[in-house]
Amino acid sequence: WCLVFGVWCLVFGVSALRMNSAARSAKEDLRRSVRDALKAMSPEERLKTSVEATKLLVAQRRWTEAQSVLFYAPMERELDIWPLLKTALESGKHACLPRFDPTTRRYVACQIKDPKTDLESGQFRIREPGGWCASMPLIKLDFILVPGVAFDLRGRRLGRGKGHYDRLLAATRGTTCGVAFDEQIVREVPVEPHDVLLNCILTPTRWIEV
Repeated sequence: WCLVFGVWCLVFGVSALRMNSAARSAKEDLRRSVRDALKAMSPEERLKTSVEATKLLVAQRRWTEAQSVLFYAPMERELDIWPLLKTALESGKHACLPRFDPTTRRYVACQIKDPKTDLESGQFRIREPGGWCASMPLIKLDFILVPGVAFDLRGRRLGRGKGHYDRLLAATRGTTCGVAFDEQIVREVPVEPHDVLLNCILTPTRWIEV
């Protein structure tokens, strides 16, 4: 029996490794495809569609009811909803951004009071809260805005491959909202066991409830 069990474990382990390897390969192919599509967008088009997405988001009940929101600092080819940070603060919401903790190698949420004075260049040269900003327990976040490379209609997300957001999202209980250009919505995102599903997705033209 022990021999049979050992053989079963070996076969199962090899099969799991093959499936994970296939998923990782499919993810890399999808990243290249979506990035090529984003490169074809002009700066003017990215700006225009970002404004449209912002208008669509503020009309959603999930946004208006949220008291604490985790934003992200957009990179060059990510949908830019940065102006909403100021809007959130002016409406009395707790506005937070991820900050990389080099000790744990994980991102934590920290509150922003004034974007002009509370930000610094952090991990990967991305804007993040300074060390003086108060932390916000991830479990207390009502609404989490999540960037990514690709998304599908089932709430599956393809990130940059580091797993930072998957680890962050696993510790939250609020609404998780993917933020993407329409070009980033694909038929199917390959997933692995550690990937976290989203509750909804925002694009310039659609609000998708999963």
